[in-house]
Amino acid sequence: MYFIFLPIFAVALIGSVANMLIISISTTIISNQKQADNSSIKSLGQTNDLFQFKHFIMPFLTHAAGSIIGDTIAAWIATRNELLVALTIGSFFLFSGVMMVFKLPTPIWFNVIELTLAYLPKSWIGYRIRLIYF
Repeated sequence: MYFIFLPIFAVALIGSVANMLIISISTTIISNQKQADNSSIKSLGQTNDLFQFKHFIMPFLTHAAGSIIGDTIAAWIATRNELLVALTIGSFFLFSGVMMVFKLPTPIWFNVIELTLAYLPKSWIGYRIRLIYF
């Protein structure tokens, strides 16, 4: 039974760390508005109208990349049921994304795109990457 749970817990941590590392460098790639303060959820809510479409690209790519990295490693570590393990990791990230949707004041179009495209489809892609390359 450990062949399913060990990769799930280990890779959830690895994917979360990858997610946070990408988020931490994302403002160097696409800078925020000068007046926007993204240091807290409250300040994001007050300056939400300053963000343009380009400011939502990096959060989406960050969440998708964290999911793909975590799912690929999970499917690679798992000895059996690789797709199940990858989808479980994707579900973990999806749950985290849903929690952030309720906490952060982001536009509805971004919430829909992120929740439908950034997590579970990337789990399947991570599983496929494992099949092709590992």
